[in-house]
Amino acid sequence: MTLAFGKLNSSAVLAGFLVFSQGTALAQSIPPAIFTDPPPDKAHPAKMTVVHIPTHGLLINGVVYQASGAGLHPTIVICHGLPGNEKNLDLAQAARRAGWNAVTFNYRGSWGSPGNFRFAQNLEDGAAVLDYLRTPSTNAAALGIDTHKIVLAGHSMGGWVTAMTASKDPALAGAILISAADMGRTGGTREQLVANMADDMESLAGATPQTMADEITANAKVFSITNAAPGLAKLPLLVITSDDGLAPAATVLVKAIEAQGGKNVKTAHFATDHSYSDHRIALESAVLEWLAGLK
Repeated sequence: MTLAFGKLNSSAVLAGFLVFSQGTALAQSIPPAIFTDPPPDKAHPAKMTVVHIPTHGLLINGVVYQASGAGLHPTIVICHGLPGNEKNLDLAQAARRAGWNAVTFNYRGSWGSPGNFRFAQNLEDGAAVLDYLRTPSTNAAALGIDTHKIVLAGHSMGGWVTAMTASKDPALAGAILISAADMGRTGGTREQLVANMADDMESLAGATPQTMADEITANAKVFSITNAAPGLAKLPLLVITSDDGLAPAATVLVKAIEAQGGKNVKTAHFATDHSYSDHRIALESAVLEWLAGLK
């Protein structure tokens, strides 16, 4: 199922907007959680909890945006990209207003988390975050997490982390890929790859453009996102793309998943940039409506 979203204006935000699916116009409203705070719950208020998540001998930094209300809540974990300037915190807040806990974290060697940054380690860290949240007697209970309804989501490189991690975790309730980057597709010469990595060095420790380019080149086959297709075919999946040049690779992945028998894949395309700069409400709406449809 493909949903193509056009630009939103202020009246559309309140009145709804049109979604075109295979030429058919469908009315779609903006989820109230996009623009409405939930009723206050003094006994069980919404709150933000800082966590330190163990992964391979280190403690990486994370934040849990806990939803208001008693009991356990479904939880979305959001993996940031390279280096992670856009962390999709507006999406985290919207998900919390919709009744979901939202978790963000920083990989080893990124944004103040200890250690050195490595692409392969990002996959280990993603799995470690899920293990941490599922610890029943301590973390899950204290943070109000329904361990049977955890969704992993990621933007750009975080979409790759999500795809690769979710493919090995059938206990997830689903996965969301937002402009997922295929870290196995190097493209161009080494010099070009080094130049591309040089733009992503802020807030990364223990890495250089050269070491990052060499890691990607050496692991091109292992890092290929299409390796995740068999595992992703077993999960509900939302694949979101934009006009940033990554949509063709997402199409290849979706076709690979379908070839593996995956029948629960929804896609959405937005005519905007890699950061969804002028389509943030549309992005949030697509994600919240998909989350609401999970069983």
